Amino acid sequence: KVIWTLLVTILGYASSLPVGDDSICTAEELAKYSIIFTGKWSQTAFPKQYPLYRPPAQWSSMLGVTHSSDYSMWKKNEYASNGVRDFAEKGEAWVLMKEIEEAGEKIQSVHGIFSAPAISSGTGQTSTELEAHSRHPLVSFVVRIVPSPDWFVGIDSLNLCEGDHWMEEVSVDLFPYDAGTDSGFTFSSPNFATIPQDTVTEITCSSPSHPANSFYYPRLKILPPIAQVTMVKLKKTQLGLPAPYLNLPAKSNEIIDSVSETPLDCEVSQWSSWGLCRGLCRKTGTKIRTRFVLLQPANNGMPCPNLDEETGCEPENCV
Repeated sequence: KVIWTLLVTILGYASSLPVGDDSICTAEELAKYSIIFTGKWSQTAFPKQYPLYRPPAQWSSMLGVTHSSDYSMWKKNEYASNGVRDFAEKGEAWVLMKEIEEAGEKIQSVHGIFSAPAISSGTGQTSTELEAHSRHPLVSFVVRIVPSPDWFVGIDSLNLCEGDHWMEEVSVDLFPYDAGTDSGFTFSSPNFATIPQDTVTEITCSSPSHPANSFYYPRLKILPPIAQVTMVKLKKTQLGLPAPYLNLPAKSNEIIDSVSETPLDCEVSQWSSWGLCRGLCRKTGTKIRTRFVLLQPANNGMPCPNLDEETGCEPENCV
């Protein structure tokens, strides 16, 4: 009877643990972190179609959660929830907040929600604090790229616990993702719903493979990071209170160290049809065709070629 009771107790405890060995944490119960988001979306690093006005390049507020492996805010190659769709397309957080709260109530998978202020330009910093729990050591968050159809950056289920201890500091480079709910190619594309909905995919310098894509840089192997996030564990004083740590407010126009200079080649239109042949009868004349610049070069990209071309011809309708 004693053995049976012990077995039931062990099984009951095991069933309450987060799913997956990677989420089992034996460190102290609670850990507090400062999370700092740094936008690196500069015109130098991302010169193609860089939004300068209506609205200019900027970042939405950050919405994040600490949780167990029973919950997922978003995952690459899976369908975005209605809440993530609303946040990625419009920056509206209400539905996503409800989804997080419902997950916490139903399966006890959520420990806490955190948010940080928006950044009013493509480069800058914003920060907040988060609390992780030994049974909820994973961190996920999303930040919307503004303007964009449904693009965002974020982290999916980063584990802050390593066995019997919490990580002291971790930094992650962030790259753009497409939520799969809007079919726009450019930052300023009009709303055009993707039907049927696609999965969340990473946007790269070659995918989507279309010249209209705002992140299409065929000369690059990989995009430079468009943002970075750093999480630093807060120390405890002898009184058990978090030690002071610089909590950066949302700031714009930060000078970013070692900014990547992404070369942008000139893009021109197709040639027009040939114009009329001009010249004297019974002598060789000339005709011209033209094209125009679609995209000016930047950062030592390939310069624009000639925009007009001339060739010989025989004048028509001669008497």
